[in-house]
Amino acid sequence: MLRTALRNVLAHKARLIMTALAVMLGVAFVSGTLVFGDTVAGAFRAASTKSLKDVAVSVQADTVPGAAVGAAEPSSVLDRRLVDRVRELPGVTSVRPAVNGTATLAAKDGQPVNAASSWQNLAADYVPGADGKDARHPLMSGRAPHGKGELALDVTTAAKAGYRIGDTVRFATTGPALTKKLVGIVRTEDPRVIAGGTLALFDTRTAQDLFLAPGRFDEVSVAAAPGTDQYALAEQVRALLPKEGATATSGAELAAEQARQTAESTEALTKLLLVFAGISLFVGVFIIANTFTMLIAQRSRELALLRAVGASRRQVVRSVLIEAGLLGLGASAAGFALGLGIAAGLRPLLNASGAGLPEGPLVVSPAALIASLAVGVLVTVLAAWLPSRRAAKIAPVEALNSVEAPTPVRSLRVRNTIGALLTGAGVLTMLYVSTLNDGTDGAASDLMLAMAGSFLTMTGMIVLAPLLSRPLVLLAGKVTTRCFGVSGKLAQENALRNPRRTAATASALMIGLTLITGLTVTGVSVDRAARQEAVQGLTADYRVANSAYLGLDPKLADKVADVPGVAGATGIASAGLTVDGEFALASGVDPKQLDKVADLDFTSGSATALGPGKLAISDAYAARTGLRTGDTVQAAFDLESGEPGPRKRYTVVGVYAENRVVTGVIGDLRDVTPYATAGQYDSILVKAAPDSSRTLDRDIRDALGNSPLLKVQDKQQITQEESGELTLMLNLMYGLLGMAVVIAVLGVINTLAMSVFERTREIGMLRAIGLDRRGIRRMVRLESVVISLFGATLGIGTGIFLAWSAGALPAASLPTYT
Repeated sequence: MLRTALRNVLAHKARLIMTALAVMLGVAFVSGTLVFGDTVAGAFRAASTKSLKDVAVSVQADTVPGAAVGAAEPSSVLDRRLVDRVRELPGVTSVRPAVNGTATLAAKDGQPVNAASSWQNLAADYVPGADGKDARHPLMSGRAPHGKGELALDVTTAAKAGYRIGDTVRFATTGPALTKKLVGIVRTEDPRVIAGGTLALFDTRTAQDLFLAPGRFDEVSVAAAPGTDQYALAEQVRALLPKEGATATSGAELAAEQARQTAESTEALTKLLLVFAGISLFVGVFIIANTFTMLIAQRSRELALLRAVGASRRQVVRSVLIEAGLLGLGASAAGFALGLGIAAGLRPLLNASGAGLPEGPLVVSPAALIASLAVGVLVTVLAAWLPSRRAAKIAPVEALNSVEAPTPVRSLRVRNTIGALLTGAGVLTMLYVSTLNDGTDGAASDLMLAMAGSFLTMTGMIVLAPLLSRPLVLLAGKVTTRCFGVSGKLAQENALRNPRRTAATASALMIGLTLITGLTVTGVSVDRAARQEAVQGLTADYRVANSAYLGLDPKLADKVADVPGVAGATGIASAGLTVDGEFALASGVDPKQLDKVADLDFTSGSATALGPGKLAISDAYAARTGLRTGDTVQAAFDLESGEPGPRKRYTVVGVYAENRVVTGVIGDLRDVTPYATAGQYDSILVKAAPDSSRTLDRDIRDALGNSPLLKVQDKQQITQEESGELTLMLNLMYGLLGMAVVIAVLGVINTLAMSVFERTREIGMLRAIGLDRRGIRRMVRLESVVISLFGATLGIGTGIFLAWSAGALPAASLPTYT
């Protein structure tokens, strides 16, 4: 039977090629995802290992709560005296004290470099060793920075920004732009920089002035002699540290922690990709089952002869399953090779979208290879199991005596009943989901319920597909008959001849289109709602903010107001506020400027009544607290330490509809700003005068020092920022789901190719009675159109229903969702 199965694979290789392609693409997706996950994790680990080379113990300083960056107050307990004491410990060969911070660079064209990921814009001090060189940042050209007016950049940062040795570099740490001369280009192994970040280096004194305080460090790396026990050395270092303010960790523990964080950061993406790989394989199941069903129908005489010469039913089943296993093994091997290409291409593709993944060689683990081959073979064998059971039921005499008889039509009654029950259960579940409006409460359970309802609905539609095929194919056939005459009529009849085959072929296409349609409808609706909500109630023309979320100096609001062409400007400060035990985030505004930059819908009271000691509250907060206009309350703003500040008496002067411009409570800037983080504004809203210049945004930047940290955005840029990640995610999902549609199209091609082979005599008869070759080709093409229209109708209809019924879930947190 093994030789028989092998002969069948070789004999029908042309008819199995599309099935092999479906398996190959699905396995390629799986193997590519697994190899990609291992590769990214390996690249992160390798980069971390290089950055931790020769580090036996790492001492990290804890920032003192409330210490402002650059303040005279020391924000680190690590000083030169402690470094000298650590250097004297037995086994220590060298100690590297360091200063770390962040600096956002402006490129040579004036635009910020990597403004979207400010946490990756690293800054540190250049720490020369005994040889005058910093082993962690080896020089590639130029020299090390010396003095306040110099800095060095890593080679990637310099290339991205367009700087060369001798150029003046503009950058910002927390406030106004600074300039220094570029004197050196270095290389770094820091994974954050390799993954798309930037690196600026200063001499130690300059770095301390910028980020800490003179004589202070926030990191000390300890190197030890070979054979030194890292854990014992870490304990000795801990004994030298103050009780609070710093932590000593062995190099091995630090490496293990970084490996854990790396695994967590790559796990979510790997799981997402595997979900879509599973969808592709699920679609492939229909193609495989359809192919083997048709092959068995075409080989009924051959199978009957096997039974006649003594083959048992079990041997026939085994022969078909071995054939499927051989097909799955070959296709899986090819799919694994293709998956290596996918894994290699995913990293630059994602990095082009700003993912910032480090470079590294492909990591092909035995587990990825075994899993890919096992998945491909298992899926193929499972899909061929039912057809193999049907093959075993062929009676020798019946097959030999009625070879030319059509395949008997089996009743669909049981299938239709099961399909109706599944579809009904799914539709009822989704109708219930459409009534949910719980906000964030129970969001996880609501999502699981929606996923279960969607699965039941799709499964029910797949089971009901043969029943639904007749009316929909008849409808499509009327169009093809009217437009193409006899060829169109024949295409309709061919599609109706075997409802199960037509349904199986169309179901593969339906699954992909259901997911794409549902994703598109939901995604576009959420994107539109997010764009509307981002600027809902905002009448300001520009918003000024800090890209590193460090806040804005309140003095900048006055500078903005003085810019020619600015009709009004107000800072927005935020602080936590507790009223009668109910917490809210309070927005501080200038009442005289509020109506120029925001259009708030007050249901009672008005914004003009705001002032010191007065509050306006949102309708949502009013519902939680029971407060109304005119009420007097005792409220306390939260201090930066998190503790509540002194309680004061405030009067509620209005209730407004909640929106994104301000938070749940509005207060006077003079009341809120003292409790805001570091006394800073979150943003400044700017209203332009009717005759303002088109370059007003540039004028505002210039008036504020043109710091690379500044974001001056108009409404369009605000909405783009709000929806940018969603758009990127949708595009990624479209691409992933596109694989399922490609596999479904292969299924249509495969089914029609085998159907043509099955109907050789019939097609010859049509040719004999006058249908020319062009008519035959048109008939086959129209049959594919009819089947595709059937699958598209089911998929698009089901996708729209699922998106509509699940719309209550995003609508709970997006009031503008429609």
